[in-house]
Amino acid sequence: MNFLNIFVLYFINKYIIMAAPKGNTYWKLAKGFAEGNDKKYSKEELWSTAIEYMYWLEKNPLKEQKVFANGKKVTLNKMRAATITGFCLYAGISTTTFDNYSKNQAYLGIVKRIKELFFSQKFEGAAADLLNSNIIARELGLADTTKLQGDSEKPVKVEQVVVFKIPDNKRD
Repeated sequence: MNFLNIFVLYFINKYIIMAAPKGNTYWKLAKGFAEGNDKKYSKEELWSTAIEYMYWLEKNPLKEQKVFANGKKVTLNKMRAATITGFCLYAGISTTTFDNYSKNQAYLGIVKRIKELFFSQKFEGAAADLLNSNIIARELGLADTTKLQGDSEKPVKVEQVVVFKIPDNKRD
């Protein structure tokens, strides 16, 4: 076996064949996928599946291990955020199928309720500091923005501030 063959085998084993991280259970969500325009669920079934997903989130919290200075380890349950992608994996549909549900007039109300349910869960979780508020705010489009604007006659004045670091001369 020459060097090139050994390198290729090493590369394949190291970079292509990778196991999921230890403790990962996300694969349990997948149930087989309906693609594109397929309607796997009626309106009522889609809503009840969304409610089942919310219960699943509650019963399967994320786990965080904390280690304290005295060496004691504690496992904490952390809230899972409801997401469209997670729901689609749970329901066994693709995100394309979910988008197609939202384009169908008959499903529009149910899809809107599901999105509002997920929005509410994430917003309330972030407000109660159960979820990372910065990440959730960005996802929900709630990020603060500041816009500086001036007119052509009175433009916004920008001052440049220069900060110099004084070298340490090792004197008190």
